[in-house]
Amino acid sequence: MRIAFMGTPDFAVPTLDALLAAGHDVVAVYSQPPRPAGRGKALRPSPVQQRADAAAIPVRTPLTLRDADAQAAFATLDLDVAVVAAYGLLLPLPILEAPRYGCLNVHGSLLPRWRGAAPVQRAILAGDETTGVTIMQMERGLDTGPMLDIRKTPIGRKTAGELTEELARMGADAMVDVLGRLDEISPVTQPDDGVTYASKIEKHEAKLDFSRAAVDVERQIRAFTPVPGAFFEVEGERIKVHAAEVSPLSGAPGTILDHGLAIACAEGSIVPSVVQRAGRGPMTTAELLRGFTIPTGTQLG
Repeated sequence: MRIAFMGTPDFAVPTLDALLAAGHDVVAVYSQPPRPAGRGKALRPSPVQQRADAAAIPVRTPLTLRDADAQAAFATLDLDVAVVAAYGLLLPLPILEAPRYGCLNVHGSLLPRWRGAAPVQRAILAGDETTGVTIMQMERGLDTGPMLDIRKTPIGRKTAGELTEELARMGADAMVDVLGRLDEISPVTQPDDGVTYASKIEKHEAKLDFSRAAVDVERQIRAFTPVPGAFFEVEGERIKVHAAEVSPLSGAPGTILDHGLAIACAEGSIVPSVVQRAGRGPMTTAELLRGFTIPTGTQLG
């Protein structure tokens, strides 16, 4: 099929790879413009643009698709379908209607649950047992279009990073399968019941909230690993927590309960196992405490 691919982060790369491996004619890639990154703040192309450049596919990085020139340029591609995965720009109606089969999206949740920007993190934070990917026909509403395929996976103790990688692979496989059966699939309208919205993650949410139950704090850690990184503050220093276990030990929320860095929560406590000081790499809690003493009874900020 003659395809334009529209995506930006790492999550989208497996779908682009799968389209190429399946022999589809990807005639253009749309991605967010390069952004400043690193200490030097040099402009860095998105992961999708880097992959497209390596495959010698023309890349377009418009700031918007709302102007007539951008829409006309898209229409001239004469597409069978546009495949979208975490692109980051709203698609106006002229874009949605230009390809013969419209625009198909890989969304990282079981729609209609967790429509929006951060479905993986919100599913973990909410304690959902299961999530997955939905391939949907895009329309003007936010992730409201009819569904073409759904695939599920248990969340378990996965971090957002691990779950995102898994869903990216699942979504890639599902999209290639859907494209091979487009004329046979009957789209299913999303139900009205069970709609939730996955709002964008704000940086302040990554600060651990020990006024909540330990199981909720542990979910917070997994939801923000690897980015933006869940953390607590002690002696003016920010300590990221990459992994932790729930413990039945109890005490005043935010208090260090023992020499193993058990931290009291509203119910139970958490025991960090992998942590990171500013400017250093991840380390075990034992490694941290050998060079950075946090006495029992310390109240964390």
